[in-house]
Amino acid sequence: MKPRYNRIITHNDMDGVVSAALCSYALGLKKVRFAGPANITRGDLRVGERDVVCDLPYPLVCGLWFDHHEGNLEELKLRGISLDEIEGRFDLKPSCSRVVFEYFSERGVKFPSYFEETVRETDVIDGFLYSSIEEWRKETPGKLVDNSIKASTANLKEKYLYLSHLVWLLRDHPLEEVVKMDRVKERIERYRTEEERMLRLIEQDAGFLPFDSERELVVLDLSRHNRRPWVIKQLVSLLYPEALAVLEIFPIFEGGVKTTNFGVSMSLTVRAKGRDSKDIGEIMRQLNIGDGHRGAAGGIVRARSKVEMLKKKEELLKRIYELWKAQR
Repeated sequence: MKPRYNRIITHNDMDGVVSAALCSYALGLKKVRFAGPANITRGDLRVGERDVVCDLPYPLVCGLWFDHHEGNLEELKLRGISLDEIEGRFDLKPSCSRVVFEYFSERGVKFPSYFEETVRETDVIDGFLYSSIEEWRKETPGKLVDNSIKASTANLKEKYLYLSHLVWLLRDHPLEEVVKMDRVKERIERYRTEEERMLRLIEQDAGFLPFDSERELVVLDLSRHNRRPWVIKQLVSLLYPEALAVLEIFPIFEGGVKTTNFGVSMSLTVRAKGRDSKDIGEIMRQLNIGDGHRGAAGGIVRARSKVEMLKKKEELLKRIYELWKAQR
């Protein structure tokens, strides 16, 4: 008799990796495929009834679905799909890994004790539950593993090979041991070097909007670059500690060629934590360009020419600022 599930499809970030490690342990699965939300919404991947999908939008069909993004729940409602029809669990937890951990724990799976700390750190990282810049900068084991994921790679294949390796490490070892392993240590050091370059780039390309007199929203505009620079948005907080949010504009490439389309990625800074009136995901949904969490979201804007792109970018920045201020 064939096993009920045979593959995990998960998000290509820390939360997705930990969710996959939990599912691998609970279900004995060894096949893992990584994807971004757009891969699911565009139907790039063939997903079937034997697939377990984590931290991604709900596909047309799957065996189990775990998620925690409010926008994905809204999408289900628009499609007329009830959560009662879906095997798995959706819950508005800080991380998808928390949803997975609680689901299987309630069904009698006895996870090794170290998973409790791994999931706790993933809650903090994915939910951005930091109380200060100092706390965010602290190099905890979970933060170091997340940094190793964020370190640059030559291509997606190399990145996904590392993420697969990390799934097995996090499944079988506590975070404190994982960060001491050679492959992880090398990528942690690579990230530290790259962080200095990121800060120099932010100095060149970030600033406040001219009408943002209260200096709340920093714009990191990378659209001038012929290749998308890799920048961690939250590093903006080190140069602009007064900012409440960071808005990144970046070029979209297709087949290695820069297009006139551009991406938008926005998130609250540590300083904005506790100001519950702000919901970045809702801003993206109101603009109908994307989705995300209360604290972080993104989307894509399409343009047929450079002139149209520049016009849309200017209009978008103004509209985002208006929606941001209206949430007071």
